[in-house]
Amino acid sequence: MLERLENLPAGIEGLRAVGKVTKEDYENVFEPMLDDARRDGRRIRFLYQLGTEFDGYTPSAAWEDAKLGLRSMRLFDGCAIVSDVAWIRESARLVGFILPCPVQVFSNEDLEKAIQWLATLPEGAATSHRLLLESGVIVVDVSAPLRATDFDAIALTADTWIEAHGSLHGIVIHAREFPGWQNLGGVFRHMRFIRNHQQKVARVAVATDGKLASLAPRIAEHFVKAELKAFPYDALEDAIAWARDSSG
Repeated sequence: MLERLENLPAGIEGLRAVGKVTKEDYENVFEPMLDDARRDGRRIRFLYQLGTEFDGYTPSAAWEDAKLGLRSMRLFDGCAIVSDVAWIRESARLVGFILPCPVQVFSNEDLEKAIQWLATLPEGAATSHRLLLESGVIVVDVSAPLRATDFDAIALTADTWIEAHGSLHGIVIHAREFPGWQNLGGVFRHMRFIRNHQQKVARVAVATDGKLASLAPRIAEHFVKAELKAFPYDALEDAIAWARDSSG
């Protein structure tokens, strides 16, 4: 079963898995929690504890977990997975690199550290990003001044893919206009990201209608291997198609 965790700091929602978790647990506990957040127009910092009393998932529960996670991932500002179960910890780390929010894994004895980590996450994401697994392309949506943590999250996704495949087919930057950086920390992390990945990205596509389009050639100069092409903001799918076809 799934049960709500009580007495958590404001903005943090938590669930504890006890015994065998079923599809009905997701329908009766997890889904209403997500629906409440959607209705209230708020985002979630999510704590999920799978302690010593956790006894696994039914097959239908595993599917429901994946389905709800994919459908609702943009509601989350961060996820803390608390468990000592080896396969849960490893799965959380693997899934974490494709999610648009930061994910951290903690042991059960570090439950308070998990809560503290969630409580100290920065408010509101400046960017969201997703890795298209079938094509090796990262799509970055930029909507507010860029922070150091945004580049850390993108770098984690990129590095995990590059470690397994050698390089990225492409990066697609999707922005109505370029909002700049939040502070010098964001600038330095941006520079470090380019330095560490400049020879490992085949194509960079920029989908924008703003001033970022005129900056596109300067972006390309920093990626030694990369081809660059600009697209209108509403032509995101065309930009993704071009970026994934790095052999064309």
